[in-house]
Amino acid sequence: MKRVALAVALAATAGFPGQALAQAKEQFVPVNSYWVGPYAPGGSGIAGGMIDYFKLLNARDGGINGVKVTWEKCETEYRNDRGVECYERSKKKGPTGATVVHPLSTGITYSLIDKSLADKIPLISMGYGRADSSDGRAFPYVFPLITNYWSQNTAKIKFIGMKEGGMDKLKGKKIVNLYHDSAYGKETIPVLDAQAKIYGFQVTHIAVPHPGNEQQAQWLQVRQIKPDWVILRGWGVMNPTALKAAAKIAFPRDKILGVWWSGAEEDVIPAGDAAKGYFAAGFNLPGTSFPVMQDVLKHVYSKGKGEMEDKSRIGSIYHTRGIVAGIVSTEGIRKAQERFGKGKPMTGEQVRWGLENMNIDAKRLKQLGAEGLMQPLKVSCLDHEGGGAVKFLQWDGKKWNVVSDWIPSDQSIVRPMIEASAAQYAKEKNITPRDCSREK
Repeated sequence: MKRVALAVALAATAGFPGQALAQAKEQFVPVNSYWVGPYAPGGSGIAGGMIDYFKLLNARDGGINGVKVTWEKCETEYRNDRGVECYERSKKKGPTGATVVHPLSTGITYSLIDKSLADKIPLISMGYGRADSSDGRAFPYVFPLITNYWSQNTAKIKFIGMKEGGMDKLKGKKIVNLYHDSAYGKETIPVLDAQAKIYGFQVTHIAVPHPGNEQQAQWLQVRQIKPDWVILRGWGVMNPTALKAAAKIAFPRDKILGVWWSGAEEDVIPAGDAAKGYFAAGFNLPGTSFPVMQDVLKHVYSKGKGEMEDKSRIGSIYHTRGIVAGIVSTEGIRKAQERFGKGKPMTGEQVRWGLENMNIDAKRLKQLGAEGLMQPLKVSCLDHEGGGAVKFLQWDGKKWNVVSDWIPSDQSIVRPMIEASAAQYAKEKNITPRDCSREK
């Protein structure tokens, strides 16, 4: 990683932070992730995609309006204590401190909410974290961008309804929610219970202890329940283990629907034929045909500077998810520059404004070369999610095939739950929610 120039460091040391800020054309974004352990495929893939996108911007565009993106890796091992440690190590680095932090863990996100507010450093929990943090009035520095867990869950039930021939056909159906026994895994229990009451299906929640490589007892329960569908809310090694266990009891894989953290190549390839027919949700698509991916290959990998050591993972679900993470991070910075100074490094507080006023519409997606890779995104003070739609994919044994359009979430269910939970959080924390009509 490039270091701040010696002259800049000396200027800062000499007590001229304004001069240092003016000279330092660098924007520091920590890459806190996990490259070891049972969740390494997800952590390494997403981190690799983020870094590849930062390298692309630096090589092709000279950064963000001339401001180079810099980063430093920190190993969290998907552990809350290590995640907090990495945050503390990285928050004051670079000319303006950490610009934005991706915790890459729901548990770590929970642990950092108070800290990020105090430090004025935005957290991007893209597709994970607290669903109620979508209400920016109570969570000004948390951004569960693109789509949150509760939104995803309503889209999943819509998809199951489509497969059953209509939402009215859900009445009397049995659904098992097989979940990772962690903050992440438990996050959708409330919304699933709410939907069960609305649509009349029965839901059974079955926990799988970390890391998830032992599931015999859980699948014995599944066999006894004889559900119509199983929702796989897994992570890491838990996912292929579940698919193999399902095959052993002859539970049809095309009746298993995974969340987007159970829907990458690394989740199905180790399961072999046991994964064929399996469905999974997604908020980004795989592949190298997108113009932005072609640019990554041209400007980064052809120069021997790519982050992914295993070239077969380039364009995989986790890798392109990292590309999307890089896009939303840098577009937030770019938007902040529009207000606070084009070509200048932005502080976390300034980038918080940029993220909250970000509008990645269809035109901008095309300019970014990301048309079809992700959905359009419009963020506001009230809505830190900004999207909410979900696509569904099916594994054919060799590749993921897209089997749906973008399915919108059911905000008639989700938004009242978000607002009620956010209001309760604000009350518990003695926070006065912002008045969005006063935000500019």
